[in-house]
Amino acid sequence: GLKWNTTQMELREQPIDPQAEQEIIDSIEEVYFSSDSFDMVQYELEKLPPDLNLQELEEYRDKLKRQQAAVSKKVADLILEKQPSYVKELERVTSLQTNLQLAAVMCTNARRQLSFAKEGFTEASLGLLANQRRRQLLTGLLKSLRTIKTLQRTDVRLSEMLEEEDYPGAIQLCLECQKAASTFKHYSCISELNSKLQDTLEQIEEQLDVALSKTCKHFDVSHYTKVQLAYSLLGKTQTAMDQLHMHFTQAIHNTVFQVVLGYVELCAGNADTKFQKMQYKDLCTHITPDSYIPCLTDLCKALWEVMLSYYRTMQWHEEHDKEEASPGDSTVGRSYVKKKLEHGLSRIWQDVQLKVKAYLLGTDMSNFKYDDFIVVLDVISRLMQVGEEFCGSKSEVLQESIKRQSVNYFKNYHRTRLEELRMFLENETWELCPVKSNFSIAQLHEFKFMGQCRSPSVSPSRQPASSEPVELSLFEQYTQVGNPFEMQIDNKEEETEDVLASNGYESDELEKSVYQDYDSDSDVAEELKQDFVDEQTGDIPAKSVSRETLRSRKRSDYNLNKANAPILTNTTLNVIRLVGKYMQMMNILKPIAFDVIHCVSQLFDYYLYAVYTFFGRNDMYESSGLGLISSRLRTTLNRIQESLIDMEAGGESVGPHGPPEERKEKVPSPHLSQLVVLTASGTLYGLAERVVATESLVFLAEQFELLQPHLDTMMPPAKKPFLQQFYSQTVSTASELRKPTYWIVAAKAIDYEQMLLLMAGVKWDIKEIMSQHNVYVDVLLKEFEQFNKRLGDVSRQVRIPLPVSNVLWEHCIRLANRTLVEGYANVKKCSNEGRALMQLDFQQFLMKLEKLTDLRPIPDKEFVETYIKAYYLTENDMEQFIKNHREYSMKQLANLVNVCLGSHINKKARQKLLAAIDDIDRPKR
Repeated sequence: GLKWNTTQMELREQPIDPQAEQEIIDSIEEVYFSSDSFDMVQYELEKLPPDLNLQELEEYRDKLKRQQAAVSKKVADLILEKQPSYVKELERVTSLQTNLQLAAVMCTNARRQLSFAKEGFTEASLGLLANQRRRQLLTGLLKSLRTIKTLQRTDVRLSEMLEEEDYPGAIQLCLECQKAASTFKHYSCISELNSKLQDTLEQIEEQLDVALSKTCKHFDVSHYTKVQLAYSLLGKTQTAMDQLHMHFTQAIHNTVFQVVLGYVELCAGNADTKFQKMQYKDLCTHITPDSYIPCLTDLCKALWEVMLSYYRTMQWHEEHDKEEASPGDSTVGRSYVKKKLEHGLSRIWQDVQLKVKAYLLGTDMSNFKYDDFIVVLDVISRLMQVGEEFCGSKSEVLQESIKRQSVNYFKNYHRTRLEELRMFLENETWELCPVKSNFSIAQLHEFKFMGQCRSPSVSPSRQPASSEPVELSLFEQYTQVGNPFEMQIDNKEEETEDVLASNGYESDELEKSVYQDYDSDSDVAEELKQDFVDEQTGDIPAKSVSRETLRSRKRSDYNLNKANAPILTNTTLNVIRLVGKYMQMMNILKPIAFDVIHCVSQLFDYYLYAVYTFFGRNDMYESSGLGLISSRLRTTLNRIQESLIDMEAGGESVGPHGPPEERKEKVPSPHLSQLVVLTASGTLYGLAERVVATESLVFLAEQFELLQPHLDTMMPPAKKPFLQQFYSQTVSTASELRKPTYWIVAAKAIDYEQMLLLMAGVKWDIKEIMSQHNVYVDVLLKEFEQFNKRLGDVSRQVRIPLPVSNVLWEHCIRLANRTLVEGYANVKKCSNEGRALMQLDFQQFLMKLEKLTDLRPIPDKEFVETYIKAYYLTENDMEQFIKNHREYSMKQLANLVNVCLGSHINKKARQKLLAAIDDIDRPKR
């Protein structure tokens, strides 16, 4: 210790500058200041290196000493510095001690006083407060108990609300109760209640689902609004939408099943329950034909109700969306609902279509009455309109099924009609059916629909709607009351009665006007009556018929007493009316328009074929070489015979005409009624009947021409060529049938054989020129005059139109001219003077003939003149003549070679010319 003190003294004595002193202190290792428990001796010993060096140790020790001295000096300085403060502090401590003793006395006094206060104030007053608090807690408890009691009784109120169908109220009450219950869930009775409320909520949801399903049949705004509100309270709007679609599908199924089941059970009459277990599809096959239409109508009415409910549901959502979206609604939810509803439209319509399809195909309608079938078409057509408006659908399913039924029905219907037509034709006596001169098919009941619908794309039943200025959709029209399928059937019933009644034309004023009234004036044409009146008054009417016209008419139209009325028979009228009925069907049945038009064409084909078979078929013309049947007409007749006429009808065996299936499409060839006699010369070989037959056919063709634009609009584009071909190949050939039909009259009316005999008796190798014609010409002209007179007689019975009299005259004149050439070709010897006589005879014949007929030029005039002139030809010209004139027979040409050139050519030249005649490859005419 002494030593350390001395060191201290030394160090303190050494004057050291403060900065160096500070540096020494700073150089002390940090660890020396770390903590009181620091063992520096240990620390320094541990630091020693393994090899000790005395000098180094000495140096290090001095360093530590210096550091220690610096620290000691610093501490001593600091103590000296704080000395006055220490003295001052000591004084304060002493005074504090005095104060504390005083405080102890005060505390003792205060305590004594507090114990007095406790007895006098705290124990009395705060006791009161504690009691008050306990009372408050108990009141709270009572309130909770009352709430619990109310909660326990809510289920009674809930069931009352459900009976009143106040679903939103019930749900709200239920949710409130659940909320309250969760507050009191620490009571065991409440935890039970909570699960009970959950059950009730599920029960409400079930009832809500039932309520939702009710909207599928009869949509009620307030009911639906309640249901939707209830679902949104539950936060289940989307689920509700999915459920709704399921209910609609179910509603469609149940509705149709119930309707059909009702009718089937009603008609079966027994209380058999087997029907209830049937599949809907099978059930449909048990509908009887009588109940078919009422059941179809009820089916459509019921389906309409379901679709209308869906339509109104959509409307409700649209309107609801327009109003301010309620806080519960999310935009996502709304768009989901919208999409779901839009998507549902086509699904629901598809369901409807499939159900109606099953019903449609469940019954074979081929034997339905025409009017009944039209009603079915009309109902389906209306249903398709509903589909179009409901979801813009083209109703392919319905179209396909109604097309199948229609083709089936129509083929059957057409088959029966063709058989009827055959019967009509076989009983037809080809007498005039008296109609007014202004007769038009538009006056017939069957064509009323044409006036009704300007555009053929609208079915007749839709007409009433289009008369309104702005056409409402069916859904707008029948939103509140009525049903589009009711109105239509009523209409239809009136119409059907009309059709039935008008079969005898009694009912329809319009139709009465078709027929002539047999009054005194009925035989005078309207325009003629007017003409006479006007001439008496001196006025010249604007549309007056001049006398000149009358005269020329008199000449051509044999008889003008009867009005210029169309020539037609009862059968023609029947065909026209059938066409009207067929067109009505097409109007409603766009899909089978082609099949119908095809059948319409068959009606015309069969009529044409019948007229040809009865009056125009004759083996004689083939040899006449007059080309009476144009190649077009021949093709048409062959086509009809191949496709439509059952040539096997008489025989049992199925010949080359294929299987019975194919024959089902065909009709036996008709036979002319035995009452029609075509062989009597007195009636000019049935000329009156022939006129009525061909002209009624021409009239029919004209009516077909009128209908062409209408048929064309109904025809699917791909099939239009068929229609054009039918018109250009068949309808337009009707008038060509006049030639073969009247030819036989011309062939028999004049005795051409007698002429040949008379001509054979004439001497032609005369030497001088004659000025007097031969007697055979007079005989021939007499025959023509006689023919003219008989034509006049026939025309009193039936008007002979100009084209007919022209054809008759043309035939007679052509036959006469051919007979003349044949007569000249029979001549064995002939001189030039004889040739001149032939020309004289022919000129005389022409001159007299022109007075008898208006026909110009005289047909086949050149045929005779060229033949007569050929007598003057040289050998070389003759060879050319033979090549150019194929219209003469080989015999006629040979006669030219033998008789004319015979005298002045040698045998070799003659042989050559005759060989040229043989070589001519005559085309079949």
